[in-house]
Amino acid sequence: MRLASFNVNSIRRRAPHVARFLARHTPDVLVLQELKCRTEEFPAVELAASGYRHHVVGQPGGRNGVAILSRIPFDVVCENLEGEAEDDHARYVEIRAAGMHIAGIYLPNGNSGGEAGMAYKWRWMQRLHERAQRHLDAFTPFAILGDFNVCPTDADLTPGLLPPGDALRHPTTRGHFRALCHLGMTDSAIALGERPWTYWDYGSAFETNRGLRIDHVMLSPELAERLQTFHVDTEARAEEQPSDHAPVWVELSPS
Repeated sequence: MRLASFNVNSIRRRAPHVARFLARHTPDVLVLQELKCRTEEFPAVELAASGYRHHVVGQPGGRNGVAILSRIPFDVVCENLEGEAEDDHARYVEIRAAGMHIAGIYLPNGNSGGEAGMAYKWRWMQRLHERAQRHLDAFTPFAILGDFNVCPTDADLTPGLLPPGDALRHPTTRGHFRALCHLGMTDSAIALGERPWTYWDYGSAFETNRGLRIDHVMLSPELAERLQTFHVDTEARAEEQPSDHAPVWVELSPS
């Protein structure tokens, strides 16, 4: 079982990049973030030849947006993260497939909107914690994949790349991420002794390897026991007109 995540930074610009990634690595399930389109604007025709069924949660105004692409049958569980009724950002989608629940997330960055933006990020992380806890309490195999916008430790970013108060490395942000791990969710890369960059800003950052580790795959105990490998597709980041993120994926052994 291969589960993948890709922050595309505009799906209408990166549909060819997604198609090439699917052809190279044939994940069973791919979650996408930062679509920057309405649901009806998703380039379904361009991706149809890949043979994947899709479910899109777009957002008016060209912001946010998440999607699922799958070559295995799935049912949509929900299109939002409960706990804040007025939150209309398209940042969460969850499906049930192959005996597990798979959530694709685009966690708020937190650096825009001042104190309110930071507070929204932390409330969102608390709501994610509560969602994970319900699954773990029910012993539901559960995976969370996506752009977490969190550098869990100082080792997860190039020194000097972000100021100490940045929302991606703020102590409270890191505390919420640790709480998710303490709850019982496993950071796949760390579990395998890896700590690869997954994001490089535009300009010379990729060529000089000045990056961040902010795209994560978190697994419940039932799935962590099946974890075999973690990968970052730097080939996608090296293409022309790439996203600033590279796709990541994990291999799970059969249940």
